[in-house]
Amino acid sequence: MRDQWLFKSETYDNCSCAVNCGCQFNLPSTHGYCQSAFVGNIVEGHFNDTPLVGLNWAALYKWPGEIKEGNGKCQIIIDERADAAQRMALQTIISGGACEPLSNHFSVFASTCSEFCETLILPIDLEANLELRTARVDIPGIMRSSGRPIINEFTGEPFHIALARPSGSFEFTYAEIGQGTTSVTGDMAMAFEDSWAHFCVHHYNQDGMVRERSRLTAWLGR
Repeated sequence: MRDQWLFKSETYDNCSCAVNCGCQFNLPSTHGYCQSAFVGNIVEGHFNDTPLVGLNWAALYKWPGEIKEGNGKCQIIIDERADAAQRMALQTIISGGACEPLSNHFSVFASTCSEFCETLILPIDLEANLELRTARVDIPGIMRSSGRPIINEFTGEPFHIALARPSGSFEFTYAEIGQGTTSVTGDMAMAFEDSWAHFCVHHYNQDGMVRERSRLTAWLGR
């Protein structure tokens, strides 16, 4: 029988591009390569009968050129609180398995990676506020990151910009945009400062992306 699962994560992503990330605007990357760190908390989720709610996760990626050119490198980090069944479930989903091919960003990214580092089981300290566009991440010995809103240079106040993707996206329907600074050590060593960050809800199941309007879009009805 086919696996039945749900993965709904409130996610912070910081990548090496400037604040016009080519992935989101169908443009080349800022530097001719891509490095990216995703960290999230699962607010709804299961894999068959295995519950996933409350667990944190991270996925680190590096491509030597444009993502579409391949030869990427990936490492998954799973919350140390996960039991054996939960670890297997998260490993399967985040590595792009048990789903329609290329139906979510995990599957798409996996298809462009040729090297998969050992999955790490570690404490993942994540504080993120998607509405305020703030985040703090600490994965001991591996990663530190902070996210913040873009600041209006004229007023000194947070500058509100967002992306709505009702179609054409395999990652999210809506994302709040900010900036982030990240440092990673180990097999995926990388660092970038004041670069593109987005705050979104990743909502997937075995068939692909669930195109349900995110709670973050409430202000659009005002």
